[in-house]
Amino acid sequence: MAENTTEKASVLRADQVILRPLVTEKGVHRSSRYNAYAFEVAPSATKIDIRRAVEELFNVKVVRVHTQNRKGKPRRTRFKATHTRDWKKAIVKLDAEHRIELF
Repeated sequence: MAENTTEKASVLRADQVILRPLVTEKGVHRSSRYNAYAFEVAPSATKIDIRRAVEELFNVKVVRVHTQNRKGKPRRTRFKATHTRDWKKAIVKLDAEHRIELF
């Protein structure tokens, strides 16, 4: 029989999945109105990994997770053109009775 190929070989810990919270004006509005919070996450993290990490780190109930792969922006110095790194963003919507006090 075929083995279950959906499991990843290396499992990320919760502190490796969530890199940092994204505290922006738009994010604060989203957290106060829609109870949704934005985080920068590891590029290899799946939605299930993100859900588990947020529930473990903040003791909350996650309703849904949306992810975005963000492209780095081009930057130019005096002699060469480079770009910022690519990164992954997760927007996590929580249950109505739960809040995260970081924002």
